[in-house]
Amino acid sequence: MAFTTDPALDFVRQETRTEWVRLRTLLVLRWLAILGQTLTVVLASFYFGLRVELGLCFLAIGASVLSNLIAMSIFPENQRLSDRDAMLTLLFDLAQLSFLLFLTGGLNNPFALLILGPVTISATALTLRSTLVLGVLAIGLISLLVYFHIPLTLATGEVLALPDLYILGFWIAIVIGIVFLSAYARRISSETHSMSQALLATQMALAREQKLTDLGGVVAAAAHELGTPLATIKLVSTELAEELEAMPELAEDARLIRDQADRCRDIMRSMGRAGKDDLHMRSAPLKEIVREAAEPHASRGIDIVSLFSPAEGADPALPTVWRKPEIIHGLRNFVQNAVDFAEASVWIEGQWSAEDIKLKIVDDGPGFPPDLLGRLGDPFLRRRSRDSDSHRPGYEGMGLGLFIAKTLLERSGAKVTFLNASDPFLSDEDTPERKGAMVEVIWPRDAIVLPEEQATGPLGENQPITA
Repeated sequence: MAFTTDPALDFVRQETRTEWVRLRTLLVLRWLAILGQTLTVVLASFYFGLRVELGLCFLAIGASVLSNLIAMSIFPENQRLSDRDAMLTLLFDLAQLSFLLFLTGGLNNPFALLILGPVTISATALTLRSTLVLGVLAIGLISLLVYFHIPLTLATGEVLALPDLYILGFWIAIVIGIVFLSAYARRISSETHSMSQALLATQMALAREQKLTDLGGVVAAAAHELGTPLATIKLVSTELAEELEAMPELAEDARLIRDQADRCRDIMRSMGRAGKDDLHMRSAPLKEIVREAAEPHASRGIDIVSLFSPAEGADPALPTVWRKPEIIHGLRNFVQNAVDFAEASVWIEGQWSAEDIKLKIVDDGPGFPPDLLGRLGDPFLRRRSRDSDSHRPGYEGMGLGLFIAKTLLERSGAKVTFLNASDPFLSDEDTPERKGAMVEVIWPRDAIVLPEEQATGPLGENQPITA
């Protein structure tokens, strides 16, 4: 689609996920960890009567306190970390926690479960590479703690140790937790981020379309207002040219004025074609809306056929609909996609009834991949390489175009469905002409059709354009 290669939207690609995490956020989480670790060590030693290496434990906790104080004094509060710096920060937390577990019984300590924390944070906010590094190191450290740790002992000298079978089960649970929770957190955060990026791209697309429409409205209004003076200039210059036939030089000047007036009229008309926002152009017949959406792709060598008909028992008059930028832009994206993959023809079928307005855009190309039909309309959709890529050499689709079109049309009240026009398993002889991808767009009639009194009555005078 056009928007997948737009330089203005390069920053919404998933590969640009950098410097998301604020240093202050990680420092606050570390302060909470320091508080919890301090309380746990104090209670274990003085309340539960466990023999704990207090000096070494407070040394490990003090290292976290010192690192926090240094970071707070050096960096500003709004400091954001690069992926590498955030990974190193979480790696420090992972190592500090592992050292505390080494001092307090290894996997015999139930707080060994906290080893999941740094890896889950990484999966939520950092790149896949950083998450894999932290995950592998976490599994390695937790495995070492099975064999290397200082046993937990009571004041009486009794060693607190779980049976080997429990230790094995706890180790397996932690490893599975690291893998599963990391994958789950990354999947959810990635989808959330993708959706926010795609919605941003949709807002940019609609804003640009609205600006084009507003600009066209200014031009159309200017052309309308200047029509009378330009006609007067042309009429007077024509009469002067006729009266000055005996004076060739002056007659030539009069004809030049007339020609330039015609040129001004033509320029204003051509500039106004991009979009018109005066009262007469806020609505248009359904056929004209479709024609405007398809017009940019009408000269690309693909035959675009438009067919309009009422449903059985419906009013045969073509409905007049609101001329909204999101409708035009959404349909234009679908038409572009159809033209890009079509072999020779694209069909746009319109049908209306008393309840709804239906549009179908069908091409004679290879159709949508059956395995992706259920996911079409999702942003950043990755496609496997297939034969139909030959229709669009160099095309790298992210699914943004279809997402933007679907989102804009749904904003106007439409329901969008992606289908294939024919069964891919039919033989060549049985395959119909309209065999490719099909997009069906259905609006409730009240959502886009003008009320009858507005569609047939006078519109009144144009109003000044407001921001």
